[in-house]
Order: sequence, then structure tokens, then C-alpha cells
Amino acid sequence: MAIERITMPQLGESVTEGTISKWLVSVGDKVNKYDPLAEVMTDKVNAEIPSSFSGTIKELIASEDATLPVGEVICLIEIEGQSNESSSSTATKKDEQKVEPKANADQSNKRRYSPAVLRLAQENGIDLEQVTGTGAGGRITRKDILSLVESGNIPQSKVEEPVQATKIVEEKSIEATSTTTNQSSLPAIESAVGDIEIPVSGIRKAIAANMKRSKHEAPHAWTMIEVDATNLVAYRDSLKDNFKQKEGFNLTYFAFFVKAVAQALKEFPQINSMWAGDKIIQKKDINISIAVATDDALFVPVIKQADEKTIKGIAREIADLAGKVRAGKLKAEDMQGGTFTVNNTGSFGSVQSMGIINYPQAAILQVESIVKRPVVMDNGMIAVRDMVNLCMSLDHRVLDGLVCGKFLARVKEIIEHTSKEHTSIY
Repeated sequence: MAIERITMPQLGESVTEGTISKWLVSVGDKVNKYDPLAEVMTDKVNAEIPSSFSGTIKELIASEDATLPVGEVICLIEIEGQSNESSSSTATKKDEQKVEPKANADQSNKRRYSPAVLRLAQENGIDLEQVTGTGAGGRITRKDILSLVESGNIPQSKVEEPVQATKIVEEKSIEATSTTTNQSSLPAIESAVGDIEIPVSGIRKAIAANMKRSKHEAPHAWTMIEVDATNLVAYRDSLKDNFKQKEGFNLTYFAFFVKAVAQALKEFPQINSMWAGDKIIQKKDINISIAVATDDALFVPVIKQADEKTIKGIAREIADLAGKVRAGKLKAEDMQGGTFTVNNTGSFGSVQSMGIINYPQAAILQVESIVKRPVVMDNGMIAVRDMVNLCMSLDHRVLDGLVCGKFLARVKEIIEHTSKEHTSIY
């Protein structure tokens, strides 16, 4: 018999940890290769972890609702055909290598701290400069901090250390630690008679963590433009019934907006960028993330290469992805690779809103509700027109108002010229 390890997989770009929301197996269960073992949530996706082996579940190391870094062992599976001794020996060697990293190991990520690490270090008075990280590139993980706390061997901050030695730590943690301090000083909120206490689900925790990270790290700016969508409304409404009968899914207004955004991103590639610390990465592919809500969560699946798709193709993907979300069948790959987010807030009747950027993207566009309003035309006459507000939140580290203004003006131009004469849906 041999013991094999199942580890937390990386379920998306920039994902560093995952939360076990539900175990689908118990100790003693026999599983086949690729059988689902657990449901895992990250700030980007809710997915199942498949077994890499056929065998018997020996131990569930991670408990439900536990958050672990990518690569951390979550369970052990007993496999027939190899000796326990050799497996144990291999495991011991791996443990030794992990616990005692070489002095000359890569330390490029030594000072890249996650919000969870910063919070735990601040709460326990731990000097992160004195902690040896076991993560990739020497990164300090949440488990590293918890192990120190459990052992009681906590490295305290050195008062005599010069300010320069801790400057990087302070710069990276000032916002996160100040928020934690403010929250810890607030009085506890008590339930009164008749109040309903609703436990925070794992997916809600993941959403909250990603939104908090985005607001802490990205300096948000906001801008809005008003668009006359009268021609678009008339064109779409003239097609929708025949389109639904022929294609089997709806031709929505939203598909036209996503196509317009994809086209404008191709013309203004600066918008299709991400902040990466010491550089800005301008993405080649235009992959549009769209927000799809359920009763208790928000998912952001991705339309890949949206600039290469027709309006019909985009409408099909919107319908397919929304169906997967509501049926609970969304896969990890459906959520990966997004470079810009378009949110259909107009479906809820909103006319003006400010979205939180979908980290690590540089901007998000809110498409508000199309409403009929009296508008003064160029000839001075007043007419009733179908108007829509497009609201854009941007990361001011990456983008400035000038390029965003030009980008929105181009989206406006495309929408206002959408018609039978100028626009094909195929």
C-alpha cells in the first residue's frame, strides 16, 4: 500500500488559496480516478476537486470551511501496489524539504503578503521580516503564521531596527492593517429578539475577500457617459422574435453592448491591462467577464476572444454561461482569463452605479437600464429617446481619465450607430 496526497489546485490566474466548502467523500470511501472529492470555492470560481488516483480515502486533513494555500495537502488516499515504507519515506523527505528550505532558495516573493497574512501578523504582533516563508519564491503563507502562533515561538518586532528595514512592510500593509485595527475597535453587533442570524457562506466570504482586496489595492476612479440607444432598441426589437424562433435563445441588448466594448478595447488596448507591481501588463486577448447573479452569490464567467465573435455568438455565450451558473454547472475554465468586466446592472432597473473592479483587471463597465426620456435634439426640438448611462470604474494606477474618456466615447459612437444599415448580428 502507498499513501498519495491530494493538494489544493490553482483554480484560476492570480488565485493563491481556496476554501473547502463541502467534502463529497468520507474516510474509508473507495474512489476512482477523477471522482469528485470536495467542493472548493475561491474568489473566482466554485469547483470540484477530482481525485488523481484510485484508492481508499485515508484521511481528510482539511476541514470544511478551511482556507488553504494552493499546493497545500487536503487529504490522503491509500493506493494499492506500493509499500507504505517507500511512500512514507518520500513524504518525509518532502516535508523536510518544505519545512527547512535551503538558504539560497528563491526569495523573490518574500515580501508579497496576502491580506490574510497581514491581518494575522498584525493581530499577533509578528514581525514578518523574521518569518521564513514556505510558499513559492519564499512567500509567507497563512499556514506559516498559524504554525508560529500555535508553537508560541513568535518573532517580535525589533524596536532598535532602523526604519528603512521595515519600510517595505509598512508600505504594503498600511491600508490592510489600518482597516483591521478600525474593525477590531468597533463594538460587537449583538442580535436582538426577533433578529435572524444568517451564517456567512464560503462563497460569500470569497466574494467579500476579493472585493475588499480590490478596494484596498486599486485606487478607484469613476466616470459616466450618456448614450442614445434609440436606434439600437428599434433594431434589436425588430429582430428579437424571429431570432428567438430561429436560434433558440434570446437576442438581448446586453449582447450589443458587450460587442461594442470588445471592439473599443481593440482600438484602445491600454484599457485591456492589469497592474503587476513593477509593470503594467497589456493583455493580447480580449476576454470579457460578465457578472451573473444567483440568490446568494455573484459569479463572473468569461467570454473568450469576444472581439472575434459576432453579436449572435456573444448572445449565445451569454445565454450558455448564465444557464451554467444557475444550474450550478460552471467550471473553473469558464471563469479564467478575463481581462475586462461588463456588468448588466440595468437588468435590475439601475440607472447609475459604481462597480468595484474585478481584481486584477484595470476597469469595469456598468451598463445601466435603458429608459425613455425627453432629450433636446441638435435642431433644438425635444424628442423622446431611449437613453442609457454607461458607468466605468477604473484603476488609477493603470488608467487615466483621457484614455478612458476616449474609450467611452468610442463605445457611445458604436451604440448610437447600431442599425440595420450599419450592424450585422451574424
